[in-house]
Amino acid sequence: VIERMINKLKHFRRIATRFEKNAINFQAMIYLAACHLWLR
Repeated sequence: VIERMINKLKHFRRIATRFEKNAINFQAMIYLAACHLWLR
């Protein structure tokens, strides 16, 4: 389950390329992407 979720998160370009340099912003992007996947 965890590996599938990580694989799906890697499809988000901002997460895959580590666009966010600040750790807090990066974590927030992961939360937003996870919510997006969960609501989908």
